[in-house]
Amino acid sequence: MDHLACFAPEDLHSAQAPDLQGFHWRLLAQGDSWFSTAQAKLSAHANLLQELVLSKTTAAVNCAGQQESLAHLVELASVPEFVDLLTGPNAPVWDGILLSVGGNDLIKAAQTPSQIDGQPVPLELRLLRRQTEWGPPSAGVGRYFSEPGWATFAAYLKANLQHLLSLRDQGASAGKPVFMHCYAVPVPRPAGAEDAGHGPWLYPALKAYAIPSADWAAVSRLMLMHLAQFLKGLMADKAAFPGLFVFDSTAVPLAPAAPGASGISGDWHNEIHLNHSGCFKIGRAWSEHIEQVLTTGGLVQDSPGGKGRQSRR
Repeated sequence: MDHLACFAPEDLHSAQAPDLQGFHWRLLAQGDSWFSTAQAKLSAHANLLQELVLSKTTAAVNCAGQQESLAHLVELASVPEFVDLLTGPNAPVWDGILLSVGGNDLIKAAQTPSQIDGQPVPLELRLLRRQTEWGPPSAGVGRYFSEPGWATFAAYLKANLQHLLSLRDQGASAGKPVFMHCYAVPVPRPAGAEDAGHGPWLYPALKAYAIPSADWAAVSRLMLMHLAQFLKGLMADKAAFPGLFVFDSTAVPLAPAAPGASGISGDWHNEIHLNHSGCFKIGRAWSEHIEQVLTTGGLVQDSPGGKGRQSRR
């Protein structure tokens, strides 16, 4: 098995430019901090691309960069290097596109306060409910969750992913698979990044909405599972989202962080970023999914209970 060989867009124009044709598979990558090549991030919570291993030599040109990583999905189509490598007149034919997107958008949506400048924020523009809006205890942690807000958020994700696929189909890689991962479920806790001003992320939001600390982990799980189920639902809609392949990272067993831990705990570097062991577990499982799609053209083996049949997903 070979580790993914990662290059930056600028490497393609250097004196020692890699020969992409020398690799069996060639991938284009873009995404958030899970793909970032900033040294501070690599030294801390690792990079998911570093943990991808495939049976054949594979190169990835990673547009996530060394500066601030992609903060919102809507920014994806405005990154010049990524758009040019995907749709430009000299763009290579990629065997697939790797994306790490949606997680930052979810966190930002969860952080939306109940009021701004003294004016209430409508329920359809936030993911959490004020205490006066909570449902009955019989609703479980769902009573804290804004379904109208989720509908708005889901529509935003859907529109931007449809736009991305339309960009793909404008270039030489039309119809090629787009690989996305879901996000592992974090435990809300007071663990931010080493650089001041970044995080924690969910912890202060849940406190601001007065959600009982005993329910924090379950609320986090509810939001991340909503995202996973939504993305998998898009993958199942082959007419509207052809060639989209979503890997369910929530199904990979991870060591959770201890509630209240302020540093590295379990498979987590901080509140929302995995450490090297966590990235290793997600990366190896995602690698199998990617390899299967690249090898079979989208035919993914059913679970063992499926008696070996194949299904296009």
